[in-house]
Amino acid sequence: MEEWRVRRLVLAARAGDRDAMRQLYVLHAGAVHAHVLRVVGDAHDADDVTQQVFAKLLTALDHYRPGEAPFIGWVLRVAHNAAVDHVRRTRAVPIDEVDEPEARDDRRAEEARTSLNTVLASLPPAQRDVLLLTHLVGLSPQEIAELLGRSVRAVHGLHYRGRAAAQVALSDLGSAPRVATIRPRRPQPAAHVHALSA
Repeated sequence: MEEWRVRRLVLAARAGDRDAMRQLYVLHAGAVHAHVLRVVGDAHDADDVTQQVFAKLLTALDHYRPGEAPFIGWVLRVAHNAAVDHVRRTRAVPIDEVDEPEARDDRRAEEARTSLNTVLASLPPAQRDVLLLTHLVGLSPQEIAELLGRSVRAVHGLHYRGRAAAQVALSDLGSAPRVATIRPRRPQPAAHVHALSA
């Protein structure tokens, strides 16, 4: 019923009904802002991008196809693309000066964030959506399946393929997470073993 109500609001908003657009904003602005904030990392920037997303919807609603995916899934995709574009536009330009240790750590974190955004943008939309809804929004596979109109099994498959592709791409960019290597214990010499058993 909720999705049917949203579709009616979308149709009304397409026809120029400002109250319908306002209701779409009230229903979805919180989720859009939370999603954008996770990408851009700054509350003020998230406010700006959220406003841009809903301003864009005034002309982009014609691109939404009811039945292909729930409206919130489509809006979050629009929001994600807008947030990634914002990060690319505002990314700091590296300088050749010596930084303090904290500044170097901040720069590494920013480089890692940029690499992750680049990799996510390169994934097929379905894989990207499942990864974002799982790891950023925190939804369960069942919730994602309902949101995207897919089976839970399909969501698991998209998640597996998306993670594998992201790991390869991050490795190619030199941004793969470091994994500790555990060295196997060396076997004791036979003579020492005999001495212990004697």
